[in-house]
Amino acid sequence: MSLQTRPWGFLGSFNAMASPCELLMAVNDEHVARQMLNIAYDEAKRIENKFSRFIEGNVVWQLNHAQGDTTVIDAETLHLFTFAKQCFQLSETAFDISACPLMALWRFDGSHCVPLQTEIDKALDQVGFERITLTNTSVHMPAGMSVDFGGIGKEYAVDRTANILAQRWPDTSVLVNFGGDIACPVSKADGWQVGIENPQKLDNAAALLTIRQGALATSGNTRRYIEVNGKRYGHIINPQNGYPIEQAPLSVTVLAPNCVMAGMLATMSMLKGPDAEAFLQQQGVDFKVFRG
Repeated sequence: MSLQTRPWGFLGSFNAMASPCELLMAVNDEHVARQMLNIAYDEAKRIENKFSRFIEGNVVWQLNHAQGDTTVIDAETLHLFTFAKQCFQLSETAFDISACPLMALWRFDGSHCVPLQTEIDKALDQVGFERITLTNTSVHMPAGMSVDFGGIGKEYAVDRTANILAQRWPDTSVLVNFGGDIACPVSKADGWQVGIENPQKLDNAAALLTIRQGALATSGNTRRYIEVNGKRYGHIINPQNGYPIEQAPLSVTVLAPNCVMAGMLATMSMLKGPDAEAFLQQQGVDFKVFRG
């Protein structure tokens, strides 16, 4: 972790959830700033350790290795599953946290290989949130099914961190930024300046937004894609046919009251492909869409 002074207060930074994380704090007291940074780091790491599917022994690992047995879960895990179910229903089954077998097939690591249709068909047999049985205390998934909270976990961590800080310091404006997913729970009169990355020219801001209060999330194919025979395949997979979404934007940024909602709408709009803009207009939120 690092803490640096700025004209408006302090900038704290660390890495978690495979992302650079920042905390912008409009405070004059370094001791308070360090307290805030420690809280943000601890909460981000707690959620990562609990819900990352790459960490052996945690609740997601147990679910993914249950092989048809029922897994006991706590209230927080139920909360994430319930939200994932809402995403699944609102997206008409396009937003599906059980799409892990498909994501494993499509490797965006420079290999430039398109999976065989037989491989996709086999993976599709293991996908389908509707086959998950959820109660207040347990989850049952068919043998071979696996889930990944990556599509909502980071946004959840942002909101959790922002709310904890706002409850403890209700008069202090803080901007929580975990890998571009952002929340500002306490209003700042002059706002925070946030840059939106240009998909055509990475590491350059294509637009500046002023956030006084609220949240922002971005979904896109800017960095994770492959090109095969002149065709670009982005990393957002359609769980209904097993292929990357056709005619999806390069990136979508959404402003919403909280980060989980912003992230959900950004991802859902990507899943709409050519209809991304129309979908977001129907939701009545501010957004920015980049296309190639």
